[in-house]
Formats: sequence, C-alpha cells, structure tokens
Amino acid sequence: MTHRRTSHRRMAVAATGLAALLAGSFAVTQANATSPATDAVPDVLSSAEAGELAGSLAGLLSDEAAGGTFYDSDAETLVVNVVDEAAADTVREAGAEARVVENSLATLTEVRASVEDFAVPGTAWSIDPVSNTVRVTVDSTVTGEELASVRDSVEALDGLATLEQRAGEYQPFIAGGDAIYSSGARCSLGFNVSVGGQPGFLTAGHCGSVGSSWSDSSGGGEIGTMTAGEFPGGDYALVEYSADIDNPSAVNRYDGSSQEITGAAEATVGQSVERSGSTTGLHGGEVTAVDVSVSYPQGTVNGTIETTVCAEPGDSGGALFSGSDALGITSGGSGNCSSGGQTFFYPVTDALDAVGATLP
Repeated sequence: MTHRRTSHRRMAVAATGLAALLAGSFAVTQANATSPATDAVPDVLSSAEAGELAGSLAGLLSDEAAGGTFYDSDAETLVVNVVDEAAADTVREAGAEARVVENSLATLTEVRASVEDFAVPGTAWSIDPVSNTVRVTVDSTVTGEELASVRDSVEALDGLATLEQRAGEYQPFIAGGDAIYSSGARCSLGFNVSVGGQPGFLTAGHCGSVGSSWSDSSGGGEIGTMTAGEFPGGDYALVEYSADIDNPSAVNRYDGSSQEITGAAEATVGQSVERSGSTTGLHGGEVTAVDVSVSYPQGTVNGTIETTVCAEPGDSGGALFSGSDALGITSGGSGNCSSGGQTFFYPVTDALDAVGATLP
C-alpha cells in the first residue's frame, strides 16, 4: 500500500534527462475517487508520523485492496486510497483518512511497468496517489516524433496514465551538507555512518569512483577513500575516513546550527523535507513522488524520491532529512534555487543496506 521498490531493487518512477516542473500536460485524468461518509475522524499527524503510519498500514492492506498513500499537509492527515469499504474500515481504525478510488496499486504497478516499453531519454514515470494514475513526464529534450510516440502510448492506456511536459533537462548535480572534494570536483557530504565499527560517510555515487581520495577542502589533505558505490542503477557511495576527524551524526543547517540525525526513514508523498548542500545551503520543500526512476544522460537511477526542493551543481550527495530522520542523498534534477526546480534523492535506507552501514 505504501511504495514498494522494485527494478534493480524496485520498479520505479523513471525520469530521463533533467527537467524542471512546468505547467502543461497533454492529458489530465482525475482519480475517480469518493470519500464515503463516516463518523471516524482521522488523527492529526505530522508528516513524519504519517510516514510511520503508512508503513504500518502497508502490512495490513494488499496491493489489490490499496491504491497508494499521501500526506495532506493542510488537514495534517494521512490519506490512504482503497478500492472497497472493507479496506476503508481498516484504514479508519488505524487513524488515517480512507479515500475510495477506482485503481488499485496492483493495476497501477502493471501500468507503470508498461511505460518502460515506450519511455525515451528525458522521460520519468511513477504512481501518483493523488490522481490515482501513473504520471509520465517528459523534459524539454523530448520533442517531435519521440514526443508524439510517448503521447500516443500514454493515451492508449485509456486514462490510467497522464502525461506532463517539463522544462529543462534531467542531469546529476555534479560540482548538501559540508563540501567535499576529489580530483577537482566538489560534492556534498550526506550523512556520517559507521561500517564495521569504523567511521565513514555517504555521498552520491556519481561524485566519484571507488578508490578515489576525498578532502574537506580544495587541495587539502585526504580525509577518506571511496570504498563502495553505484551509479547508474543507484546513486550512492561510501567514503571511509582515513583521518582522525570529527564526524557527528548531524547535518549543517548553514545558520550556525546543526540538525541532529537519530535515525533513517522512508519518505512519504506530501511530507515536508529539508536539504543541506555545499552550494546553496539549506532549502525546504515537499515530497511529490517516491520510487521514481530518473534517466540521466549517463543512465537510469531507480527508486529515487522526487521533491520540490531546489538544488544546484555541488549539492550532489547532500542530505535530505525531516527533523531528526535521514531520508535521502541528493542525486540530480533540474532548475536552480533562483527560479526553482525539482530534485531527486536516492533513499538513505537503500544506501545504508547496500554498503552495510548504520547511522552512528
């Protein structure tokens, strides 16, 4: 019921090329949803609490009964799509708002998988729980016959998918958290971690290659070596410290303070989040999709978190977090922090599992 990643470890929303969100859709399909009358009043929740509730409900509802979840920040409630009243009762008893919709997660997952057959570079796709459809997006590099082919394929899905056009081009943010340097490139430190009792940190996989040396200043001495990573497919890397350096479980807020990080969590659509990066500092926004596959010029990264948070080159690898919860590592996106844009993050839970690390 909540997002279940597949493809390389999940089947996800896929985005190809980097593009900013822009108004303009070729097809707009509203969810055929109703809100049955009920005396049950949903619990008032923070976005973090909503994420925890979504996770617990995932084990109670099958993909045939559920239709996705999202956080309603105005009402401060978790909204859970279901296809029948039996499932709706389960949702209400748990303290969430039940919304009866037409399409189940099982159906939408099949539709999402079919998009990969016609997607071209510059395409992104994911299940959108708000519209109860599969959302397909194309960036500004998709034009002419390619655009017509994608549009025709979406229309052939008979209302189960929508198509949106976005400005810009999807690309990794090479060039949050504190700045780190390697071979003339600058990225951002994500989260300090522990691996086998030894200290290290997570950053983006596209920032470097295994064996590369890293410093905390341009031209400075080595503080660590990249010992594991993946890009494309995933976008994460582990750098193990080789120098005796302070490595707190905290994120730089760029106002003289830091945010303590006490755990890792899954992101929820509608959740309020913040990003820290060495180019643009601290910026906030909202999660707009999860389990997203984004296709960069270098290849596709699966399972990312899509947000309205801006980012720029050099912010790659930086921390996405909500309160004391670590959520993701800055991967790429489009736009900038002057005009706005969208940014994709690789889930920190997946990165921790991949490298066998834990938060300190």
